[in-house]
Amino acid sequence: MPSRMLSSTAVLRTTRRDGTPHLTPLIAGQDTSGRFLVMATNFGRRHHPAWSCHLLRDPHAVIDWQGASIPVHAHLLTARQQEEARYRILEVMPVFDEYVRHSGRHVRVFSLTPAADPGGR
Repeated sequence: MPSRMLSSTAVLRTTRRDGTPHLTPLIAGQDTSGRFLVMATNFGRRHHPAWSCHLLRDPHAVIDWQGASIPVHAHLLTARQQEEARYRILEVMPVFDEYVRHSGRHVRVFSLTPAADPGGR
């Protein structure tokens, strides 16, 4: 199987504690249901990225994806859900395991459901 050289990217717009916007380019993947999968690897750094803390505080965000701005609702995957989504995680971010090892921490993974989906709110 050929290795994937490029990943799909998106810009995630979250809200800081002070109410100001925070924009972050991320590797993301969208499944057939329209949900997005994003991993808070922070390039293998030891601390969680700010955007993941923002989503824990306020799960409403916007993802800019392929020319569209899509309001989403974030759900932090449990350890079990992460294991069940492992194939998808590696499909979206083949270097996920290396980042986890390098960071020495549990890496947060979020499912972002478009807000128009009744299950997303």
